[in-house]
Amino acid sequence: MTNCEDESQRVDYEYHPAAKVGDISEGEGKSFTVCGHVIGLFLSEGNYYAISDFCPHQGASLSGGYVEQGRVMCPWHAWKFELKDGSWADSPTSPIRCESYPVRLVEDEIQIGIPVKE
Repeated sequence: MTNCEDESQRVDYEYHPAAKVGDISEGEGKSFTVCGHVIGLFLSEGNYYAISDFCPHQGASLSGGYVEQGRVMCPWHAWKFELKDGSWADSPTSPIRCESYPVRLVEDEIQIGIPVKE
C-alpha cells in the first residue's frame, strides 16, 4: 500500500474463474455472469480487463463493442470506456463510468475479482 491509499477505502476481492486463456481473442470481449455480476471480459494489447458489461448510457452490452488500444466502444452510440478502470474515455473526469474488476491469471484460468461484502 502506498501512502496515498486510504485504508478505509481498501476493498477485498474473492476471485472466481470466468474463462480459459485462448477463449477470448485479441481485440475482443465476451460477457460472463460471475456471482450475479454481468461482466465484460476483454483482451486488449495482450492484457485482460474486466468491466461491467452494461453501458451506463442506455444499457448496451459492451462486450459486443469495438476494442482497441485499451478501450471499448459501445456498439449502440459509440461511447468509449477505458478498460483499465471503466472511466468514460470521452470525459475522464466525469462520474459516468463502468464498474471495473481486477483480473488475474492462475495457470490457464482467467479469474475475476468480485468485491467481498462485509
